[in-house]
Amino acid sequence: MTTTVNRSGPGGPARLLRAEWTKFRTVRAWVVAMTAGSLVIVLLGLSSASGSHASCDGGPTEAVCPAVPVGPGGEAVEDKFYFVHRTLAGDGSITVRATSMTGQIRKPDVTPGVRNVVSGLVPWAKAGVMVKQSTRQGSAYAALMVTGAHGVRMQHDFTHDVAGRPGGVSEDSPRWLRLTRSGDTLTGYESTDGTDWAEVGTARLSGLPARVEIGLFAASPGDLTVTRGDLGGSVSAVRFTEATAVFDRVDLEGETSGGAWRNDDIGVTEAPDGSPHHPGRASESGGTFSVTGVGDIAPSIEGQTVERTLTGVLTGLIVVIVVAVTSVTAEYRRGLIRTTLIAVPRRGRMLVAKALTIGTVTFAAGLVATAITLTFGTRILRANGNYILPVSWLTEVRVVVGTAALLAVAAVLALALGALFRRSVGGVITAIVLTVVPHVLATTSVLPDTAARWLLRLTPAAGFAIQQSIPEYAHVLGHYAPIAGFYPLAPWAGFAVLAGYAALALGLAVVRLRRRDA
Repeated sequence: MTTTVNRSGPGGPARLLRAEWTKFRTVRAWVVAMTAGSLVIVLLGLSSASGSHASCDGGPTEAVCPAVPVGPGGEAVEDKFYFVHRTLAGDGSITVRATSMTGQIRKPDVTPGVRNVVSGLVPWAKAGVMVKQSTRQGSAYAALMVTGAHGVRMQHDFTHDVAGRPGGVSEDSPRWLRLTRSGDTLTGYESTDGTDWAEVGTARLSGLPARVEIGLFAASPGDLTVTRGDLGGSVSAVRFTEATAVFDRVDLEGETSGGAWRNDDIGVTEAPDGSPHHPGRASESGGTFSVTGVGDIAPSIEGQTVERTLTGVLTGLIVVIVVAVTSVTAEYRRGLIRTTLIAVPRRGRMLVAKALTIGTVTFAAGLVATAITLTFGTRILRANGNYILPVSWLTEVRVVVGTAALLAVAAVLALALGALFRRSVGGVITAIVLTVVPHVLATTSVLPDTAARWLLRLTPAAGFAIQQSIPEYAHVLGHYAPIAGFYPLAPWAGFAVLAGYAALALGLAVVRLRRRDA
């Protein structure tokens, strides 16, 4: 015997969804409020973008900030180092022995007017051998290096980093470095004695030209310090550093340009009078090279992000929470829930239909609002001189769609809480305390960074991680804290935490609805 399920019958899913949609659209207050929530997202976002202006000091007057280099992958990069190099035609290699790596760090002044400079290296100070497409900032490269505190590393095209052996470098414990080129493939090797070599990593630089630059380099990113603020939270500051490495036993193989080595201070900052500010330097005597550099060769995390245009989402979320909670508590308050349950005996299915309706409506409204805000907000920011860190179109889509999904799932959570409490005030307050308050506390100067990170791991506010467009790079020193726009969980992992809370709350609401009368 075959049983046919009538999905459009009194308790069928299609009919339930149609009934819940009809309820929602016929209550003018809910429609108006949802529309107002979308407008709040747009208006607050565009207003914030309009009020953000940026310019650079060009001497007596403000000037347009110089363009930020872009790496092979389309990301903003910092490409600033001192380069001692020759031109290599075709395949070849460079082998050196690093015998020393020292540096200087500018610390806060103890005595007013007296510069406080101490000896030392920042953890990601780096020096070694490099093959680079050209001396243009942002061009493709591969480098094998010793670092201040992370041992030997092989890095290429700014975002890729492979660890070699740990440990530092000194005259008593030198490090041998070798970088070979074979077509588009570059391979790094390290050795402690120049005889036994271990491969560190391999990089494939697609489209590498026949003629490239090969040589020695040094760089030293700024010294980052994070301190507690007077009102709580944290304050970060970056100060000048430089690194000096000494190399000998320099051996080049392959067809290289003859004559003297060329010295280039890649990306050196110029003072208003045109002179180099904190320039690097190099010297050579008897085959021994000393190279001093400042800056870094890494992705840049300094600038506006696309999600900064979505400042109105938090306020819009509060409106969404109110609508979601009242969409279910209104039936309890007016006694209409009894009529609904008589028409739909399967109570769990009814509540799920309500959740799907509010989630779908919220997602649609949020998608339109976030798409408009991000599109026009970024245009306004750029017109005001702000630099926006570039991201792929897929990342922008994830931020827009993910934010709409964040609002939708938060609406389902709020509806479930409304069904559990059966009172608007209790449902709204609980939903705000779970989703809005943790985000506010974590992203303002209220909590220490550690507490803020845990708050965004354990509460539904973890879902805001879906908005983060710039990843955290392990080989780039930065203030990776919520106040700076970095979340402790990956975008979809954070969203999963929020979804888990919504599913749990909805499940509990279904259980209560089945066990207790309306």
